[in-house]
Amino acid sequence: MDFIKGEVLYFDKPYTWTSFNLVAKVRWTLCKKLGIKKLKVGHAGTLDPLATGLLTVCTGKATKRIDELQAHTKEYVATLQLGATTPSFDLETSVDATYPTGHITQNAIEEALAKFVGRIEQVPPSYSACKVDGKRAYDLARKGKEVNIKPKILVIDEIELQQFDPETMQATIRVVCSKGTYIRALARDIGTALQSGAHLTALRRTRVGDVCVADCMHIEDFQEWLDKQTIETNNIQDDK
Repeated sequence: MDFIKGEVLYFDKPYTWTSFNLVAKVRWTLCKKLGIKKLKVGHAGTLDPLATGLLTVCTGKATKRIDELQAHTKEYVATLQLGATTPSFDLETSVDATYPTGHITQNAIEEALAKFVGRIEQVPPSYSACKVDGKRAYDLARKGKEVNIKPKILVIDEIELQQFDPETMQATIRVVCSKGTYIRALARDIGTALQSGAHLTALRRTRVGDVCVADCMHIEDFQEWLDKQTIETNNIQDDK
């Protein structure tokens, strides 16, 4: 392994960790192992803290591939709570409104989901890393300021209902989509399409390109895995 020349690693990001937290842990572990103070490490595609699953991490000169890797198709499995919304459209914030659900059936959900397949326009959520007038939208939203974000064009290749519990009004969906898709915003829009509301209670990225989450490493196993690798050390110096 040559972490200076560049390696691409795949991790199963833990719940509540930010993508930056995981990158920082990988960088610290590698620098300690290599005996250097600096190393370029970055991720290809942010996962929200309350999401889990596949996070692609690049080291050294492989960070130049981040744009290429971010462009790969992604697959998610998401659980939606129907009949209620939160400002962030996930569990980061508390429920701010409830809506009728008596009219929602499995057939109605499947019909609503079908409307989102293909090229669609989506407004990113206020609680997102999108920039508004040079500032992160989530910083403005958390301060209670109004956030106006322009819609983006994206592609949903597949969307299917995997499970629906009419008692709890929870639905689990699988989504295959392009770069830039916000599943929280998709949950919001599905709720609206059902003439109700919705937010995420769970989100897991299960695939990026041809790499599946089952093939990923857990961060707590990284040091042990690293100790078993043959590492190129001939030209190691702090990565600039």
